[in-house]
Amino acid sequence: MDCRVKPGNDEEREKMSERLLVLVRHGQSDWNLKNLFTGWRDVGLTEKGVEEARAAGRKLKAQGLRFDVAFTSALVRAQRTLDLMLEEMEQQNLPIIKDQALNERDYGDLSGLNKDDARKKWGEEQVHIWRRSYDVAPPGGESLKDTAARVLPYYISDILPRVLRAERVLVVAHGNSLRALVMVLEHLSEKEIVAREIATGVPLVYRLNADSTVAESRELAA
Repeated sequence: MDCRVKPGNDEEREKMSERLLVLVRHGQSDWNLKNLFTGWRDVGLTEKGVEEARAAGRKLKAQGLRFDVAFTSALVRAQRTLDLMLEEMEQQNLPIIKDQALNERDYGDLSGLNKDDARKKWGEEQVHIWRRSYDVAPPGGESLKDTAARVLPYYISDILPRVLRAERVLVVAHGNSLRALVMVLEHLSEKEIVAREIATGVPLVYRLNADSTVAESRELAA
């Protein structure tokens, strides 16, 4: 999917500004680094995460992309990533809408646990099922299906109408809340979406048709 726009191509720049939707997963967090289940726990970014966020902003600026509004979750690591990106893009005054509908999947009783320790407690197979199945939730937490059940209505009611009005929309959120959106945008199956990796700090750029289907997509990888 890495068919990047060359910065000097003005026609392509203009084309990608029509019904523009950009998704970005927050930069590496402290608990990502420590291999802990994070979920709704509020943790900060690592130094690497800060640089990933800044790099994402620089990539979008290099494409000549500007935005009308940004959405993010109620969690600090996503909000901090967005702030750093906007600083790099020189768009610090951009309106920002924060909502817990875009929060990461809630890992329930796994939250705060080292993933290796969780495997020792519940077994490799069970932890793998919780992490990589579509509709099996960990104790006290959410499945990806549950996450999608709160993310998608919010997307339909609050985000998509703005995109269809030709507003340029930036969404900075989390691996699983973004998976829910990518699943719909790219028409992925339950099996395909759980296998889909969404890298930290890598913008996913979509241009939508008037009927909300995807006209073009690209990943602004390094």
